[in-house]
Amino acid sequence: MTDLCALDSRTRAEPPLGTASRARRWILLEQPGPWGAEALQDSDLPPAVRDRLLDWSRALPARVLLLRRPGGQRPLGTERTLYAGTSQGIGGWLESFALEHVQQVLDLDLDALREGQTVGGLRVLDPLYLVCTNGKHDPCCAKFGLPVAQALLEQVGERVWECSHVGGDRFAGNVVCLPDGLFYGQLDADTARVVVAAHEGGRITLEHFRGRSAHPFAVQAAEVLVRERLGIQGADALRVVSVDRQDDRHRVRFRRLAGPDVVVEVRTRRDGTPARLTCAGATAVAPRYELLELREE
Repeated sequence: MTDLCALDSRTRAEPPLGTASRARRWILLEQPGPWGAEALQDSDLPPAVRDRLLDWSRALPARVLLLRRPGGQRPLGTERTLYAGTSQGIGGWLESFALEHVQQVLDLDLDALREGQTVGGLRVLDPLYLVCTNGKHDPCCAKFGLPVAQALLEQVGERVWECSHVGGDRFAGNVVCLPDGLFYGQLDADTARVVVAAHEGGRITLEHFRGRSAHPFAVQAAEVLVRERLGIQGADALRVVSVDRQDDRHRVRFRRLAGPDVVVEVRTRRDGTPARLTCAGATAVAPRYELLELREE
C-alpha cells in the first residue's frame, strides 16, 4: 500500500463521480500563513473573527474556507479579501469585500445570504478557482494541489486561490469552480489547465468531474452518468427539476436546454472493497452508483 490515499485511489481507478462536498452558500476569507488540520481553529485568526466565521457556518449554513495566494504571496499590509455567495443547481453568484484589516469581518452582516440575497458586496463577474492545498489536513492535498495552483496562476492569474480543506482528500488535486459549485478531482498541472479552459468555455470535463455541490451525492452521480451516456458537455445543459428517493434508489428528472427531459434511476451501492478515504483514516467502503434506467420523455 502506498503512503498517499490519492495514489491508492488512482491505482484502484476509483471514479470521482458523486463526491462533491455539499454546499449552497460560501464564505471565503483570505488568510495567509500556515493553516492547521482544522484551518479555522488552527490558523492565527483573531478568536473573535474565528468565532464569527464558525457562527456563520452553522447558522446560515455556509461552507467557510480560508484562502491564500499561490506561492505564498501575501496581501499588502493587513489587507484581506472576503467573498460571499451562493451556488445553485444552475448558476450562482459571488460578491467580494476589500477589508483593510481582518477584524472588519466583525462589521459585516451576511444574514441575507441565508435567503440567497445580496449581502452588499461587489459582484464578481468571472469564475474563481479554489485549489485545496491544506497539507496539514491531508498530505495529498499539498502534494497534488500545489502544482495545480501554480499552473492555474499562470493561466487565470488572480482568479485562482489556494484554499483550506474542501473534502475528498483521495481525489487530490481538487479544484472548485465558483460560483457554480463544480468540483473536479484527480488533477495534475496539465489536466487542471484543460478543466479550467473548458469551464471558461461553459463545458464540463467529465473524466475529472466530481459533481455539483448544490445536489445530494446520488443526484451528482446521476448528472455525470446522464452526461456520459448522452455526450452532454454544456455546463448549463441539464437542470434538476425533481428527485424521488426510495431507499437506495434515486429517480431524477433533468430538464435539457434543447431536447426532451431525461429521467434516470440510480442505485447507491456499498458492496465494494474497504479502502482508505484519507491518508490518516481507517478503511471504509465508499458508495458506488449504478445507472438502472435512462429514458427521454
